[in-house]
Amino acid sequence: MTALTDLTVTALRDGVAQGEFTATEVATAFNAAVAEAQGALNAFIVTTPEKALDAAARVDADRAAGKPLGKLAGVPIGMKDLFATQGTQTTAASHILEGFVPQYESTVSQKLWDAGAGMLGKLNLDQFAMGSSNETSAFGNVISPWRRPDGQGGLDTAALAPGGSSGGSSAAVAARIVPAATGTDTGGSIRQPAAFTGISGIKPTYGRCSRWGIVAFASSLDQAGPMARDVADCALLLETMAGFDPKDSTSLNLPVPDWSAALSADLRGKKVGIPREYRIEGLNADVAKSWDDGIAWLKDAGAEVVDVSLPHTKYALPTYYIIAPAEASSNLARYDGVRYGLRDLPDHAGLQDMYAATRAAGFGAEVKRRILIGTYVLSAGFYDAYYTQAQKVRTLIARDFTEAFAQCDVILTPTAPSSAFALGEKSADPLEMYLNDVFSVPASLAGLPAMSVPAGLDSTGLPLGLHLIGKPFDEQGVLNAGLALEQRAAFTARPKKWW
Repeated sequence: MTALTDLTVTALRDGVAQGEFTATEVATAFNAAVAEAQGALNAFIVTTPEKALDAAARVDADRAAGKPLGKLAGVPIGMKDLFATQGTQTTAASHILEGFVPQYESTVSQKLWDAGAGMLGKLNLDQFAMGSSNETSAFGNVISPWRRPDGQGGLDTAALAPGGSSGGSSAAVAARIVPAATGTDTGGSIRQPAAFTGISGIKPTYGRCSRWGIVAFASSLDQAGPMARDVADCALLLETMAGFDPKDSTSLNLPVPDWSAALSADLRGKKVGIPREYRIEGLNADVAKSWDDGIAWLKDAGAEVVDVSLPHTKYALPTYYIIAPAEASSNLARYDGVRYGLRDLPDHAGLQDMYAATRAAGFGAEVKRRILIGTYVLSAGFYDAYYTQAQKVRTLIARDFTEAFAQCDVILTPTAPSSAFALGEKSADPLEMYLNDVFSVPASLAGLPAMSVPAGLDSTGLPLGLHLIGKPFDEQGVLNAGLALEQRAAFTARPKKWW
């Protein structure tokens, strides 16, 4: 019999519903897997085995009583520690929020619990979601379950980055210690970690999922989404997470489609755009090959491939790294030591001294860097030169996509410019680290749905992802193209267990 921890979300839900195993057996198996891996992977900030078991007991009782079960009944998941969870510490991986226990539940997590899911714990991430490698957490680095082969049948000992900021989520799903996890994506924080660890992840259209109860980084960019082992699981989870929320002024007041029921890998009549500007100089040969493979797979699924242009792509990264830090500097001003979280109060200090001491002690180096950048670009002398210009360029980037989608239904690119790198390899150079988001940032700036799907392994034996970008509100088109890629890539590789 297949181990319970090897089953997908759909298989777990159906198995519980059909009585093949109980929800309590599922929760117990995943709790044990989490406990075994946590010391090596550091994927969780807080584990909550009792919450997983409590949710499972309710599902088992409902099934025994003949009550209808929710869409995710019996499925325990990992919750990125950016989502407020009532009664459970929520830190955004920052010392400044250590010990903060919300008295309310985020809209997205509440929807998941209402559907019958349980919580295995709060997953580690880059501090305040700022990072591409999960090296900025105040609670230590997340270690990818993947290791490079050493060429002698064993594994290299170098610890690899699981991607960021949703690195705890990607590592936990890839290691089979959670069947699925929530993530958030501001500039690629669902898609890049998914690519690094050989799993699937989708960022929906901006506004599809409520931001209420999610610790804010950049409010015009942040969007929640699911991370799981396959496209069908992502569709099922997104159906549960999405929906209008009057508590979020940017929430889309649209019905949530039944994406999983409409999944189809038949792309006949569809056009796939290949943006010429993404063939960047010096593109990694393995990444280029996987992109070419993806083009061939979508043709095989019946799609017509067309050349498209996104001419303002080259300005996307600098635009993002003006807008996102500007919004972050505003959002993070609330952490002042007065109302909640850390308070550092030096002797005989005044209010301003307390603010300064609390923020100096509570924020990590990357967060401070982005706050400083954001404060600078919003300052009186530079607002028009930087922030106003960046917003104009953002409009041009969005217009590029509108014009491209007049010629195609979905766009295919690589997810990241390389496979996973070693921890510490890029952390000394922030600019090199920021380049990890070069393919994912444009879709975020335009608010478009985008997904990463595993494409295969590179020449060093590490996963690569393919990236699909869709029209506004067309998550179905992205999921369908993702399913077509998934079926043809036939990606079954998984990390060899070393923990």
